Amino acid sequence: MIGKLTGRVDYKAADHVLLDVGGVGYTVHCSDRTLAALPGAGQMAALYTELLVREDLLQLFGFLSPYEREWHRLLITVQGVGSKASMAILGTLGPDGVARAIAIGDWGAVKAAPGIGPKLAQRVVNELKEKAPGIMALGGTMGQAAGTQIDPLIEEDGPVKAPMPQAAPPSSGAAQADALSALTNLGYAPSEAARAVAEAAGNAPGAEAPALIRAALRLLAPKE
Repeated sequence: MIGKLTGRVDYKAADHVLLDVGGVGYTVHCSDRTLAALPGAGQMAALYTELLVREDLLQLFGFLSPYEREWHRLLITVQGVGSKASMAILGTLGPDGVARAIAIGDWGAVKAAPGIGPKLAQRVVNELKEKAPGIMALGGTMGQAAGTQIDPLIEEDGPVKAPMPQAAPPSSGAAQADALSALTNLGYAPSEAARAVAEAAGNAPGAEAPALIRAALRLLAPKE
């Protein structure tokens, strides 16, 4: 299976990018969000990929991180959610937004994705709410796996130099994963911990794990 591609962007279309990897062009279907984050033609880029195999079709789908790819894999387990619908949801919300919407039961946020009706949005939330904590917990390690960016160093009359790793800023997914782990270690059920962490992250985007833990604990405290 093709799990990751690194190459030069040949061109970007409305729903896919053509990535030149060693002289072989790969058509990789991406969400609007992913396409917007990719560099322009002639620049180097890396995508984590998922291969859709059907009797009469082979399609590659591309993601900016393995965490996002895991959400795609989970979304398409819901009846009525194919790859196109999954890409629409991820393109609208992003992986952290999907995690938050499912954890707190906000099916309205899922419905905001193009082509997703209210019944399907509710089904996504209802079927995945118990599975969301497991994927959220992967956010830290998978965020680290995607913690490099491609630096396109190109000589005017020579070959492309080897891509150089650059440090990426800490991801909110990693902070949420750490907070979720801390809360479950304190004895909270994964589903209620995920709901509190997601709500805390929504109230304070970009907060680090300690702040998320404190905010989530306040949300989980018994109301007098």
